[in-house]
Amino acid sequence: MSEEETVDRRPGLSVRLKLTLSYAGFLMLAGALLLAAVWVFLLRGTPTSYSFPDLSNLPLVFQRGSFGPAVFGPAAVVVMAFLLVFGLAGGWVLAGRMLAPLTRVTNATRMAANGSLSHRIRLPGRSDEFRELADAFDSMLAQLEAHVAEQQRFAANASHELRTPLAISKALLDVARTDPDHDTGELVDRLHAVNTRAIDLTEALLLLSRADRRSFTREPVDLSLVAEEAAETLLPLAEKRGVTIETSGDFTPMIGSQPLLLQLATNLVHNAIVHNLPANGHVWVATSVRTRTVVLTVENTGEKLTHELVSTLTEPFQRGAERISTDHAGVGLGLAIVKSITQAHGGTLTLAARAAGGLRITVKLPAAPPHTGG
Repeated sequence: MSEEETVDRRPGLSVRLKLTLSYAGFLMLAGALLLAAVWVFLLRGTPTSYSFPDLSNLPLVFQRGSFGPAVFGPAAVVVMAFLLVFGLAGGWVLAGRMLAPLTRVTNATRMAANGSLSHRIRLPGRSDEFRELADAFDSMLAQLEAHVAEQQRFAANASHELRTPLAISKALLDVARTDPDHDTGELVDRLHAVNTRAIDLTEALLLLSRADRRSFTREPVDLSLVAEEAAETLLPLAEKRGVTIETSGDFTPMIGSQPLLLQLATNLVHNAIVHNLPANGHVWVATSVRTRTVVLTVENTGEKLTHELVSTLTEPFQRGAERISTDHAGVGLGLAIVKSITQAHGGTLTLAARAAGGLRITVKLPAAPPHTGG
């Protein structure tokens, strides 16, 4: 919350003091009711015809005739004063013990506000409301720490990736300025390629940001048609690289953003094509419907991959260097965008290396309700 949004509140009583006063007030009320009951029902309300036992041997204060207002009044004041002191002291101690876990939560909150997200409360003891609050706060801190670390890593990588085409453009322009006889046609072609790459990277970053914010309109979508459109769009690229694309699947209705889902399918098919065998490779694109789930699977032939490499392919700017073709490397955000779009639609993304070589990517998304048309 910014300084402009901060509410200016007047100082008030602490929660501990409020609980203390509540404990003491309740104890005083209970004592007053008890004394009133003693006075009304045992003293003033005693029937005169009732035959009392012989109390002559008891102390004077306990004899009925001497236990009147003159004795009861001062005794009641003493009792109420004792209850007040006892209630305040006991309530203060009890409130302090009950609210002690909040001190740890408050300290952790202040540390997080100062930028330290690695601290955890780890409140001991059995489960209760305070421990549930502490555990939820620890979980939130862990997610924030991971998110901040991911954003910092992403910002550093994005800055590096954007700086590269700018540096290349500057170098080409410096060469053209110092060498007037340099072939301008070649220079223009190289500048065009570098500028195209920078534009592609910028658009990919904007698309990734849009998917992360989930700022898109949802509508009925047939995922099988989306997958077929992506395969048809990339068919010329596949034919150029000697890759065969096979599509299969039935009607797979869901609710989502058609442009984002098309981008998801296009990225998957494109990744399967450019990271395939040099020639005679295959790409299989399949859609299916399971219980409350639609599934898009994209497989491709290729080199055998390690589990360690596969686990990093959805990270931004991770291109799998040993699998990159020199003429179509991309910007390193294809699978990262797929992951963000999948998560924005409430789905899951699974990557697995094929035993025969290549990669299998499975996207599971929530299916549309039965009454929703495609």
